[in-house]
Amino acid sequence: MRRARILTGAGLVLALGFCGTGAWTYAQARTDDSLAYGRERDEALADGRAGIAVLTTLDASTRQRAEQGIRAWRAASTGPLREELGRTDAEAGASARGTVTEAAVTALDTRSGTAKLIATVRVEVTPAGTKRPTTDRKRLEAVLARTGEGEWKVRALSAVPVEGEKEDGDR
Repeated sequence: MRRARILTGAGLVLALGFCGTGAWTYAQARTDDSLAYGRERDEALADGRAGIAVLTTLDASTRQRAEQGIRAWRAASTGPLREELGRTDAEAGASARGTVTEAAVTALDTRSGTAKLIATVRVEVTPAGTKRPTTDRKRLEAVLARTGEGEWKVRALSAVPVEGEKEDGDR
């Protein structure tokens, strides 16, 4: 009987020690700066991927759809890029659908609310009056800015040249 009480007490002490250690470790992880930085990086990556997909997509099968696409561009962008896209005329014509295949955050400054992202995008372009799209692959770099609502939006977007290509287009 006495042996059972000792074993029960020892088991209880071990269980409480294990739970206490787990709680302490969890509390340390919750307040870890690198965890908060990682969450911010993941949010910038997700918002940046979505923004690039929107900015490489335009359904211009009709003028109304082109206007909707330009409104979507403005919603995904900020700063000078947003202003520039707002001056775009909506016309029916070729349509494009961009799909981000890979992306990575290359720089993140949480204090200033800026980030850089590189991405590869598959763009399917369907010329007006045809049903068959052509596919092109692009490498893009985006500069992101965190808005007052906490969303990351594209502030600048530029093409990244493929290494090995010369400026005149020769390989």
